[in-house]
Order: sequence, then structure tokens, then C-alpha cells
Amino acid sequence: MTDFAEYGHALVAIVGLALLQLVLGPLSAMRKTRAGLAPGAQPPADYADGGYRWHRAYGNLVESMPAFVGLVLAAILAGGSPFWVNLFASGFLLLRILLAVVHINGIGKPDMGLRSFTYVAGWLMCLGLAYLVVKAVFLNG
Repeated sequence: MTDFAEYGHALVAIVGLALLQLVLGPLSAMRKTRAGLAPGAQPPADYADGGYRWHRAYGNLVESMPAFVGLVLAAILAGGSPFWVNLFASGFLLLRILLAVVHINGIGKPDMGLRSFTYVAGWLMCLGLAYLVVKAVFLNG
């Protein structure tokens, strides 16, 4: 395990995101059940509805996790700069927590508000991770 010790923050960011998913999933499901929706059903698309916002916070997280986890692992395996891998991964986790809070509480406009800007900032963290992989593989570090 010591080979990956330099990437500790990035690995913890993956775990943190998984824990966030494990919390949001059941809480979202409980709200849908209270609304009388069948398991797996989607609430009507209405940002004024708290149940829909919980559903989207969870769904948005689940949609972004594969890319994030893949990029973090690729950056680690490619030998990307531990400082930058840790920074981008930790930044993504913090932004995802903020995004969940914004989603759930309905802060700002549904489009082109704080939610959108927080999402884009996380997206940029993933682009940074992708750059680190390409740099480490093709540009020798």
C-alpha cells in the first residue's frame, strides 16, 4: 500500500464520494416512497419539489462517479503529480458535497445558477485529472 501513500487524499476522495452516494441513495428513496412512487420511479421534473431535488442530487452524483473514479485511478496509475491528483480529486469531492447541498436545498436557479457553476467547477477538476494522465503518459511527467 505504501506505493499509493502519496495519493492518499485522492483515494479518500473516492471513498468520500462513495459514502456520499451511500447516504443520498436511501434518503432519496425514502422521499420517493413518502410521495407514493414505486421503487425506481422518477418524481415529476419540478425543482420546487424537494423529493425531485433529492432524486436529482443522487442521480447527478451517480452519473458523475464513473468518470471521476476512472480519471483518479488512471492519474494514479500513470504516475501523475501526487500534489495535483490529490488537489483535483479533493476539490471534486468538496464541490460534489456543495452541489448536493445546493440541489437538495433548491439554492439558486435550476439552470445557470450556483448549481450549474458548481457542476462546471467539478467538471473542470475532472478535466485537470485527464490532463495529468495525458501529460504523464505522453509528455513524460
